Amino acid sequence: MKETILIQQKNKLAFLFDFLKKDLVFTISLVLAVLSCAIQPPKLEYINFHVLICLFNLMLAIKAFEELKVLDKLAISLLNKCKNRKSVSSILILLCFFSSMIVTNDVALLTFVPLTLLISKKTNLPMMETVILQTIAANIGSSLTPMGNPQNLFLYSYFGIKPLSFFTTVAFMAILGFSSLYFLIRRQNGSKLNVDLEPVRVVNGKKTAVWGVVLAIIIASIFGILNDEIALIVTLLIALLLNKELLLKVDYLLLLTFICFFIFIGNLSHAAAVQTFANTSLKNPASIFFSSILFSQIISNVPASILLSHFTNDWKPLLLGVNIGGLGTLIASLASVISYKLYIQANPSEGKPYLTKFTIYNFSFLFFLALLQYAIFKFFS
Repeated sequence: MKETILIQQKNKLAFLFDFLKKDLVFTISLVLAVLSCAIQPPKLEYINFHVLICLFNLMLAIKAFEELKVLDKLAISLLNKCKNRKSVSSILILLCFFSSMIVTNDVALLTFVPLTLLISKKTNLPMMETVILQTIAANIGSSLTPMGNPQNLFLYSYFGIKPLSFFTTVAFMAILGFSSLYFLIRRQNGSKLNVDLEPVRVVNGKKTAVWGVVLAIIIASIFGILNDEIALIVTLLIALLLNKELLLKVDYLLLLTFICFFIFIGNLSHAAAVQTFANTSLKNPASIFFSSILFSQIISNVPASILLSHFTNDWKPLLLGVNIGGLGTLIASLASVISYKLYIQANPSEGKPYLTKFTIYNFSFLFFLALLQYAIFKFFS
């Protein structure tokens, strides 16, 4: 009897360990949240419910589009028209850039990196550089909209940023990033290539149209045109009516990760050492900008944006810093981890070459965009 209980407890611990190991970002956020409670008890006001509601709505709508094969149809229709390797790589990279503005950077990579790896397998061509540029494209493209990535959604909500102010702030950085990507795309190998992928049909045209309306409502709520609760009710009702299973496919761990980070940052912001550092370091746009880039390299750009937002009202350099800071190290943006995992699963022996090339490309973009943006701060200060 005792042995049976011990085995059951052992199995439960093994299951818990595997679960925590599977999503390290959530595990880290949970540990940090628990440890930070030693500073002071957490408060409900730390949690930004507007961000959580918007994020949940977006994930549900995007999951619906994934199930309906909307992005797959678009991608394969375009790729089947390509005649050479350069045009294939260009389409795959640009799909990540533009789609990430609406469906977020991680979803863009989850959709199009597997397609890239499939083409690589069918044509026997190396696509490492394409996957790396797709990752950069998704991180830069997603910076152009409030719903493009989690840190934008948080900062847009937290500071009550107006749409025009948001777009004018990030436009120059995104244009520079796109221009750099275009230059690298032009350098791609132009050898002939026949891509013949099986056409994909949208599962249900009427449902796609309905979810298109729902997405428009969600975006309107993000921009403050509609109430959050109305968007949530509409999204939930449509999901219950059209496909209840979507509610089981939402990434709830991401929502819990945000809650943990909100608690951790809320508690940490009350620590005397952190307050002293912030008050002495975050004095001007340049210091906020470079601090947000540095913190992004170490703790990723989402928690960096939550942390630093507590110590400054100057949102422009913070917004630019955490978006540019998504480039650089592999953990600077969680989307980069996704494409790395997908590539390594398909090419287990290429981990080191991938990380080497990824680091070279990402830090090149990081230094280029950071220096030009800093020059703008100096010029206008």
